[in-house]
Amino acid sequence: MIDDFGAILTAMVTPFDASGGLDETAAIRLLHHLIEHGSDGVVVCGTTGECATMNDAEQLRMIALVIDEMRASFPDATVIAGVGSNDTRHAVELTASATELRPDALLSVNPYYNRPTDRGIIRHYEEIDRATDLPILLYNIPQRTGQDLPNELIARLGQLEHIVGVKQANHANLAPIDGVRIYAGNDDMLAEVLDIGEPGGVLTSSHVFGPEFRRMVDEPEHRHEIHESLKDVFRDMAIAPAAVTNKAALRLLGVEVGEPRLPYVPLDEQELTVVRALLERHSLLQAARA
Repeated sequence: MIDDFGAILTAMVTPFDASGGLDETAAIRLLHHLIEHGSDGVVVCGTTGECATMNDAEQLRMIALVIDEMRASFPDATVIAGVGSNDTRHAVELTASATELRPDALLSVNPYYNRPTDRGIIRHYEEIDRATDLPILLYNIPQRTGQDLPNELIARLGQLEHIVGVKQANHANLAPIDGVRIYAGNDDMLAEVLDIGEPGGVLTSSHVFGPEFRRMVDEPEHRHEIHESLKDVFRDMAIAPAAVTNKAALRLLGVEVGEPRLPYVPLDEQELTVVRALLERHSLLQAARA
């Protein structure tokens, strides 16, 4: 089973049009921007893709659109489809439906809000595992789910047939796990993940700073210097949810992706000033105007 999805995977925002619907033209344009600026692939309909505000038809349409365009324009790049839910039946349905679209892999977050026992989590993933023949990445993000997946439990889940890795967004758990590939779940974890010999990360500010993250992979001798140069990125892009800050930054760079959906709201003027100043410090606005 393939478990090498590339090093720089961008958790792609979902472009919406003026009426709040999917903007397919903008999505294709954004996909090209990402692959042409350092990404090896994308995660579509993840947290940053605002999947929590999408219905199943929208989610599957977005996954299909990205897969079709990627296969046509960037056949060596990868597509990972977000299919998680805190309702096991719903997660199984999404998993089976997305599998028919044939992405390279699936991303499946542990059940949020419910906070099941370990036995419940294992049963949840057993059902998901049976619903696909594609590789599955777990997604551990306790700051959103309210429940951590400890490494011992991830190792147990890794014994299921299709679970091959984890998007790890809990820095305290960052360590190799036998039989499971580790992907950085936060941008500021990428350097450390690469240093321990793991493949890369599922990143958000790679929407805008993709070439710098690419260099962290391609120039290991400069990795920590690059990491240090991005500390203001890690700080300032976190002034609002990643979907919001990245959409604002892309718009400033001339890549139109629309506004976020409620309950997210666009950056206010003070927040936008912070993002604009960040882009100026990194000479990105000058390049966009050139």
